[in-house]
Amino acid sequence: MKFKKLEIYGFKSFADKLEVKFESGVTAIVGPNGCGKSNVADSIRWVMGEQSAKSLRGGSMQDVIFNGTEARKPQSFAEVSLYFDNTDKIFPFDYSEVVFSRKLYRSGESEYAINKNPVRLKDMVDALRDGGLGKESYCVIGQGKISALLSAKPEERRAVFEEAAGISKFKAKKIEAERKLERTRENLTRINDIVFELEKQLGPLAKQSENAKKFLELKEKLKSLELNIYVYQYDNASTSKADIRTKLEGI
Repeated sequence: MKFKKLEIYGFKSFADKLEVKFESGVTAIVGPNGCGKSNVADSIRWVMGEQSAKSLRGGSMQDVIFNGTEARKPQSFAEVSLYFDNTDKIFPFDYSEVVFSRKLYRSGESEYAINKNPVRLKDMVDALRDGGLGKESYCVIGQGKISALLSAKPEERRAVFEEAAGISKFKAKKIEAERKLERTRENLTRINDIVFELEKQLGPLAKQSENAKKFLELKEKLKSLELNIYVYQYDNASTSKADIRTKLEGI
């Protein structure tokens, strides 16, 4: 894997666009305290998907945006891009160069992109893990981390080695799969509760259905009987009318 270039704009102390090229061999960034050396490492962690403002030495995520000075106005957003040489197809893309970008606005909106194509945070983190990178993979080790690793307990050190070995992607997939299974179990439980409630209602509903059918049958029978009555009354009335007419003629 070859890390080609880092572009920073508006991130922490970098008000102007900064381009750091990584040539072959070892690249070192030196300077006095407070010149922004740690901000370079923070920018790499940030673009790899770091979501903890505390890990980036800030109170909130908006703290990574250049906040201005007496001579300069604050920036409205921060953007960092990582360039990788992908000629060996370390990342699952058909590009010889892969660029991971992250952008954050003061409004809190975030944008993630791979080769300038918008993606989700999860997509970018998965792609980085495919290449053995990520904020949990110990590809970026901060100050004091080495001494903490050396003084860690055996089980904690084992977890570190497992992460460094590149299995974080599979562990993350396992956790995600377990979460999906748990959500599925919860959904099944809710469905079973609904089915149970509906089964309880089936008895009364069946009785109501039978009553409704019986009502319709009786209604049809009533209609037929009423028609018969009307016909009988009509016929009877005609006979009575004829009798009365005969009597009137006789009188």
